Amino acid sequence: MMFEFKQFSIQQDQCAMKIGTDGVLLGAWVSLENNPESILDIGAGTGILSLQLAQRCIAETLEAIEIDEDAFEQCVVNFENSPWGDRLFCFHASAQEFAAEMEEEYDLIISNPPFYSDEHKSDDSKRNTARFTDTLPFKDLAIFAYQFLSEKGIFALILPRKEEENFIALALEVGLFPKRICRVKGNPTSEVKRSLLEFTFEKFEIIKEELTIEISRHVYTEAYKKLVKDFYLKM
Repeated sequence: MMFEFKQFSIQQDQCAMKIGTDGVLLGAWVSLENNPESILDIGAGTGILSLQLAQRCIAETLEAIEIDEDAFEQCVVNFENSPWGDRLFCFHASAQEFAAEMEEEYDLIISNPPFYSDEHKSDDSKRNTARFTDTLPFKDLAIFAYQFLSEKGIFALILPRKEEENFIALALEVGLFPKRICRVKGNPTSEVKRSLLEFTFEKFEIIKEELTIEISRHVYTEAYKKLVKDFYLKM
């Protein structure tokens, strides 16, 4: 089960969470204005975010963390098969285990975290790990970002819109301030479903954006096409 992008391919048959709009959006949207030299991807899954960032920038250190063994192994394969294999590395660990062992700082920390807390879990433990916040509670994620972010670094993630205010409050508690917020909806008449967020240690006036993906079914907006055109084959 291979997913082909313009400059790399993703194998995903061993990963609970397959390639979806959320990850690709975040990897395309996050700002690289601080020219990061070191990047960390929390909960890498297939490795899609790290691969997008390897394509977009020349950071020498692109590291990822993945807790599930099968997803970790597939992420490593995806890294090795890409044009940037010498810059990409994945740790098989939880964020909590990584935090206990490492003392690095990163100029960019990025995550498409598990964010379901109010659904009935399935019998698929791997899918539950990838989808439910008890693996990586939002508060732990905010503390982790604070611990590992460099002084001028950016922490970016994607969340359901309904979790936006809650996560911002948790981030403020640990000393991270929202810098950019982009609210995403599927089409002009649908409600906002996702929030793309960037945080820094510095307090800025928040830049607020909105993105609509489709005008109608499979007819994409110019803004969306411009954002993801470097990745999707048919854009």
